[in-house]
Amino acid sequence: MSRSAHPAGPRHADVLPEGHYFAPPADLNHLDPKVWARTVTRGADGAVRVAGVGVGELAEAHGTPAYVLDEADFRARCRAWREAFGPDADVFYAGKAFLSRAVVRWLTEEGLNVDVCSGGELATALAGGMPPERIALHGNNKSAHEIDRAVAAGVGRIVLDSFEEIERVAAAAGRSGVRQRVQIRVTVGVEAHTHEFIATAHEDQKFGLGLADGTAAEAVRRVLARPALELIGLHSHIGSQIFDMAGFEVSARRVVGLLRAVRDEHGIELPEIDLGGGLGIAYTSDDDPREPHEIGKALGEIVAKECEAAGLAVPRLSVEPGRAIVGPSAFTLYEVGTVKPLTGLRTYVSVDGGMSDNIRTALYDAEYSVVLASRVSTAAPMLVRVVGKHCESGDIVVRDAYLPSDVAPGDLLAVPATGAYCRSMASNYNHTPRPPVVAVADGTAREIVRRETEEDLLRLDVG
Repeated sequence: MSRSAHPAGPRHADVLPEGHYFAPPADLNHLDPKVWARTVTRGADGAVRVAGVGVGELAEAHGTPAYVLDEADFRARCRAWREAFGPDADVFYAGKAFLSRAVVRWLTEEGLNVDVCSGGELATALAGGMPPERIALHGNNKSAHEIDRAVAAGVGRIVLDSFEEIERVAAAAGRSGVRQRVQIRVTVGVEAHTHEFIATAHEDQKFGLGLADGTAAEAVRRVLARPALELIGLHSHIGSQIFDMAGFEVSARRVVGLLRAVRDEHGIELPEIDLGGGLGIAYTSDDDPREPHEIGKALGEIVAKECEAAGLAVPRLSVEPGRAIVGPSAFTLYEVGTVKPLTGLRTYVSVDGGMSDNIRTALYDAEYSVVLASRVSTAAPMLVRVVGKHCESGDIVVRDAYLPSDVAPGDLLAVPATGAYCRSMASNYNHTPRPPVVAVADGTAREIVRRETEEDLLRLDVG
């Protein structure tokens, strides 16, 4: 079978390397602050510590694999985004990145709003204490039940994604006797420089209503014709893991163009514009993400410039960082099980997790870093592929990395920047219970999402 015809996709057949593509780092024990959370250091014993708690202690108390979340880092990133955009803008944390009741409490306390895209995420946001007026509901196919729940709860905005949804939300608002605030998601025809599956603003994809074919303008007409709906603005999201601001500039120009068309046709200026999220983070030392204050300044200037050219008042701006907040705040802790050298190629280091706790490498060809976390080593660097325990050749955690050549079963490895999407997209593949999320702050660790057990799995299996 050819690689292009592999049933799981060509990347799953590409297991062995064609060559060594990069040199080993100068210091295998170094923790690059660009990649790791703020309180992560190495202790006097050489082991990685987070907020003063060593990985050995975490592994003994909570087991492995485990997602380890630096609470102080998460909160600091919330504040940085809040301060970068100021009081005249709204920051909606994208709950799809990772959501739990504890995280919702932190967001509420740090002054952020939350963006949800399912009934489960809405339930978690409400259970965590987020005021409903600070919740936005997204999604391309919201069920009638989800819409009813959101309207009844009093969410601050629902982002409309289709003509059918306009009717559903209007009907739900009518039944509840309220006027529901809504935005229209606009497909602006900008293809972000990202993986095909996480680019969301080119025309040939499932999200939004198109500018080019006039469906977005028609959606505006239909919303304005329904008394139960209050159109507060337009929404655009161009993709994920984006480092280049050029796409946002084009997107803002096109969205502002629709704002101008709405003013000219209907005589109203919509008061809000949401440019989504998708700003990238550093998964490896080669990545170079922009800081929140740079992003805030750039987006503010882009919107102001386009509105001035269109003769419009500057609308209130919203953004939706998710990965950029929680992604760098967590790492995944694994224990090494087997070490298998392949002569002339590389060494396969197998850990006790894998694609059940991090599907992104298999799904998006995502790149990650990895370090030996339980000790330091002066051994020579060794080219490795860190793989999981699952029955798949594509079960890869870190495709290409260097570890000390004395890495051995029982060692602990840490993979940074796994706070976003890893737990959210985790599965029970091979009937593997999902890992816990362990939050660490001020020398104390606690589980904010407990580890699943085999009993949990069997409890759902009703026979």
